[in-house]
Amino acid sequence: MLDPRHITAVILAGGRGLRMQGADKGLLPLWGQPLVSHLLGRLTPQVGQVLINANRNLEHYRGLAPVIPDDDYHFAGPLAGFQAGLNHAPSEWVLFVPCDSPLVPDDLAARLCAAVHRHDDIAVVDDGARLHTATALIHQSLLPSLCNYLDGGDRKLQLWYERHRLITVDFSDEADAFDNLNTPQALLELESRGG
Repeated sequence: MLDPRHITAVILAGGRGLRMQGADKGLLPLWGQPLVSHLLGRLTPQVGQVLINANRNLEHYRGLAPVIPDDDYHFAGPLAGFQAGLNHAPSEWVLFVPCDSPLVPDDLAARLCAAVHRHDDIAVVDDGARLHTATALIHQSLLPSLCNYLDGGDRKLQLWYERHRLITVDFSDEADAFDNLNTPQALLELESRGG
């Protein structure tokens, strides 16, 4: 089985935050800390290294962890972050997690690692109601396929996944851990629940 300590996690904080009025989502505060800090606290014990994919406020992020901006596909959605992460991570397997999911489980890496058996496997989270396609474990050997897809002008994550073996990993026992804070209202609701 793949050892989670041999993988790299990449926190995806490179988007434009359009549904957050253009805010840099990773730096939005939750319980007195930026969202990205919550993820660093949860992911660091699980994996060998954590990187942050960001395109704004780079100095701020660099004060928290190593930063990798998008390479050639600026603001092309999660796939741009996938491309940068697969291109720069020091490990063969890379775990991607969006910055607006600050409550990911402590066993996220272990459960996704247990699900993959071949290099062309892509493991994604299934919370029992829907797939969280931006939370995924991907092997670096899929980088050429991803670059070819992006070079063709496509940006839809699901369409690229259809070219590969998608393995859904059941997290229905921890479905709330993957709540996305996509809107100011969602962030306020979680803040009011207390940390």
